[in-house]
Amino acid sequence: MIRKLFIDINCDVGEGIGNESALFSHISSCNIACGGHAGDVNTMSEIVHLAQKFGIKVGAHPSYPDRDNFGRMSMRIEKNLLKASILKQIKELEAILNTANMELHHIKAHGALYNDIAADLELSTIYLESILAYKDHVLLYLPYGSVVEEEARKQGYKISLEAFGDRNYNEDLSLVSRRSSEAMIEEPKKVLEHIVSMVMNNKVYTLNGIQMPIWADTYCIHGDTATALQILMYLSDELPKQHIFLKK
Repeated sequence: MIRKLFIDINCDVGEGIGNESALFSHISSCNIACGGHAGDVNTMSEIVHLAQKFGIKVGAHPSYPDRDNFGRMSMRIEKNLLKASILKQIKELEAILNTANMELHHIKAHGALYNDIAADLELSTIYLESILAYKDHVLLYLPYGSVVEEEARKQGYKISLEAFGDRNYNEDLSLVSRRSSEAMIEEPKKVLEHIVSMVMNNKVYTLNGIQMPIWADTYCIHGDTATALQILMYLSDELPKQHIFLKK
């Protein structure tokens, strides 16, 4: 008997692209920009109601408070100011979810903050302190093998490991810098191969063609990837042929 596998596919949304209504047919969770790098009360409300319509799990997508650089540059910021900013972003989305009678499902850091907490113990501790109120009932989307994963496990946070379907990896499982022309994987067939290898074999091919072990529960396709919709439509058609299905 062939075993069916069920995975979560998530998208970063509410970032000004405006393609959510098309994407939401093909994913099971979303990460809503909540003011740090993009988004405001109006966009958050719009995406929350769209997620409710499609039955999509909603997560907060906090960032460094840096709209000028879309949250994709590391910042030097005083500890308490960063903690206050992260918490404020999440609370603003949570208030909108409460109005819609929906629950906050997960929290996933954005951009440079995501990458920085993956490698920096002090910063990962600051991040976890900022979301302490959510420790017992909200999942954290975190990269496998990261500093923040290890620290979150020590502190008893609930974790969902994340991998990226549309990003290339280095041998240390960090993401290839967006400054590189090879950072993104935009061809749907290559994204499929990337994800199938991770799901079926717990292996990811790095940019240099080396296989590295990886584990994930959720797989991200960025909403602002140029071919995001084409990728997700292709995955919807092709993943079931590999006995991999979307976990709703």
